[in-house]
Amino acid sequence: MRYLSVILSLVFIGLVSLGAALVAHQYFQGQELEKARGRLSLYRASVNAELDRFSHLTHILAKDPFVVSSLLNGNTTIVDSRFEDFADQSGLDAIYLINPQGLTIAASNHALPSSFIGEDYSFRPYFQDALAGKQGRFYAIGATTGQPGYFIADPVLATGGRVLGVVVIKINFGALEESWRSSGETVFMANEDGVILLASNRDYLYRTTEPLSASQRNVILFSRQFPNQQLEPLGWSLSDNTAKLSGRDWLHLSANAAPHNWQIHYFMADERSSALAWLTAAAVVIILGSILIAFQIQRTRRIGTALRRSEEEEAKLRLANERLAQEIVDRRTAERRLSRTQSELERASRLAALGRLAASVTHELGQPIAAMRNHVAAAELGPSGPNRLTASIGGLIDRMEGITRQLKFFARSDTDDFAEFDLVAAMDASLSLVAPNIDSTGTAITFDRPDGPVLIRGSKLHVEQVITNVLRNAIDAVEDTDEPTVIIRIGSDPTPWFEVQDNGHGLGDATLADLQEPFVTTRESGRGMGLGLAISSSIVKDHEGTMQASNIEDGGALFRVTFPAPTANERGDA
Repeated sequence: MRYLSVILSLVFIGLVSLGAALVAHQYFQGQELEKARGRLSLYRASVNAELDRFSHLTHILAKDPFVVSSLLNGNTTIVDSRFEDFADQSGLDAIYLINPQGLTIAASNHALPSSFIGEDYSFRPYFQDALAGKQGRFYAIGATTGQPGYFIADPVLATGGRVLGVVVIKINFGALEESWRSSGETVFMANEDGVILLASNRDYLYRTTEPLSASQRNVILFSRQFPNQQLEPLGWSLSDNTAKLSGRDWLHLSANAAPHNWQIHYFMADERSSALAWLTAAAVVIILGSILIAFQIQRTRRIGTALRRSEEEEAKLRLANERLAQEIVDRRTAERRLSRTQSELERASRLAALGRLAASVTHELGQPIAAMRNHVAAAELGPSGPNRLTASIGGLIDRMEGITRQLKFFARSDTDDFAEFDLVAAMDASLSLVAPNIDSTGTAITFDRPDGPVLIRGSKLHVEQVITNVLRNAIDAVEDTDEPTVIIRIGSDPTPWFEVQDNGHGLGDATLADLQEPFVTTRESGRGMGLGLAISSSIVKDHEGTMQASNIEDGGALFRVTFPAPTANERGDA
């Protein structure tokens, strides 16, 4: 039994130390990768800076009047000298000018045996891109000098936009590559085809990260991008953040280099993280050995059992607390829903009672009102003709009929068929209905009309009734103001809506819920029964929309009505 305990203890220490070594290796490897990310970021920044340092020079040179003049009159003597001076001052490898046929007619190296003048570069992609009117960029081994470089080209345009020629600069990455080699690190950059352009190790140059396809080789061959290069595969392998290169295991990171889809690959040795991981494992072995010697295995087991039991009880308690919290949330939600439902039920009961009352009143008053109108008409047809009394009584009868028409809304039992219509057209129709009110009050109407139609689905007549009620309320509210103004807005984001804003007396202390109750109004006695918003609210609710109202700080009120957008199925049914 004693030997078994010793063997188990040794196995335990071995497993823990191995796990500690793995965890430590991952930790220290993560630190090494973080350092590698910093180094990779520096390399990437250096490449991007080199690519972008002269990116605008070709655009500026293409605007140079001497360059444009030389392409128009064929005299390139001055341009040769200017290009030579520009190249010397900026440190560029070369600056040259190509005519639309692809022949070089001026160059900064015009006096050298390796001058570009007279060379045909029409096969180069940068020339073809610039000839098409856009900036061309290309990395290749020079067809004349045999030296690699990065080419940037821009079209030289005439006044009418015609391409007169192409101005090109060649950037030599020799200094950048030399700094990579002197750093003592392993890094290289490959283009979009996987061909290595720059490398700290010369053996990697013009090798490929992946075998090239036949089409890729044909494109490279046609553009003479890498003449006399075999473009053999590099022979490496990748796995997550590690790579095997030149027979060694490395930590590996890569990043894009703008503006091309080039990849910079950075490699860092992993020996340091491995050494630190084994040191950590050795420390863990020493610590665990001391602990296991100091404490009895049985006591350790009891402590472990008690700890697991405590964790289980804590988990149960945490689960019970979570359930209790969720139950409290659900109960509060249910109480809010119940409160809303009770409010809606009370309002529905009041409206139902009003509907029954409205049906009775309109029925009982219908015949007397009709009889009164007949008597007034008969009096007007009599010998005395129309007079002030008949006109006054006729006005009262009109008012009584208007009241009964509003009451009939609450007594209605039929539902109109819904159809798709334009909310802007409905607004125009309502504006025409309230035009007399607008003229009589001198109200200025501002209509922020949308660019196109705003489609909704519903009863066009009832929606126009809602708009008309809201417009009349706004016009009545601004009647006593110095500069009565009503602003109308219509939109469809995210769903169809319209707003009516006025600079009148506002809502006061009343809320929209108060104003939606029948017979509640903010106007003085005799100016309305307070049924307009109650009717409008019921119509909007029938259309599954919402109505909102608020006071404005500078004075006035804002009413906003929102409708649901018609679905594809509803449009198909319409």
